[in-house]
Amino acid sequence: MADAAPAPTVVTLSEKDAGDRLDRVLARLCPEFSRTALQRWIEQGRVEQAGEIVSRKTKAQAGAEVSIHPAPPEEMSAAPQAIPLDILFEDAHLIVIDKPAGLVVHPGPGHPDGTLVNALLYHAEVAGGGDPLRPGIVHRLDKDTSGVMVVAKTPSTHERLVEMFQAHRLERAYLAIARGRPPSATTFDTLHSRHPSNRKKFTSRVDRGKRAVTHLETVELLHASALVRCRLETGRTHQIRVHLAEAGHPVVGDPLYGRSSSDPVLRKAATELGRQALHAVVLGFDHPVTGEPLRFETEPPEDFAAALNALRAPLEV
Repeated sequence: MADAAPAPTVVTLSEKDAGDRLDRVLARLCPEFSRTALQRWIEQGRVEQAGEIVSRKTKAQAGAEVSIHPAPPEEMSAAPQAIPLDILFEDAHLIVIDKPAGLVVHPGPGHPDGTLVNALLYHAEVAGGGDPLRPGIVHRLDKDTSGVMVVAKTPSTHERLVEMFQAHRLERAYLAIARGRPPSATTFDTLHSRHPSNRKKFTSRVDRGKRAVTHLETVELLHASALVRCRLETGRTHQIRVHLAEAGHPVVGDPLYGRSSSDPVLRKAATELGRQALHAVVLGFDHPVTGEPLRFETEPPEDFAAALNALRAPLEV
């Protein structure tokens, strides 16, 4: 059964709101909703100003009462689906996989199924955690980031792995292609929090937040870019992407934190890659049940390797 629609949200506009685009005003007044969602609900006739349904071009009226009727959440389920997995290790307690780019980790808005969780449930039972849509999930990689992930198969293993991640008792390293000329070696030690004006982004330019530490080493110089290895001391959302972008060296192909390059070789490599050039290359930890040291290292996938080769070629001329 589909979930019932959430209760409407009602706001009263002020004089300073008058004349501005209504979707822009509502995004400012109702930060719990993204502007994209508000625009979608406007198109669906779910937003009224002074009792009249509005359009995308409607301007805010001073003193008007606006009613927002959010759409019911998409139906989502963690049902088994026959999606191939690249399994690096598996026993009765956990499973380690090499996640391909393009695969979402768990069901959520915009991705009700076809996720890693759906694939795992088809392959084996995974359990643990309080969210039925994220059984066994201890950490995640962004949809367009490839690489090594561990998933719990039992609640007790999930609990122990969560403790290990919280205490940073793991080896975690990523390879990235960063624009420009990053330092040969440096450490980013910053605060980390959600961006104040863009809900999809995070930033280190804040006065309060969680500590985020990334150790960077330049592995190879490329055309207008460099292959870097980033070792995580902490594991915040988008941590590497934020640290590199705010240091002036965004990950090549990053649609959220990067920007289009004026360099034709770099722009072509990013376009052909079609995602951020980021790969979780190493995951090492002690088995939470047996204590056995485990370490997994995978090569970047073909699209990442193709981008690397394209950016190496100009250096050889």
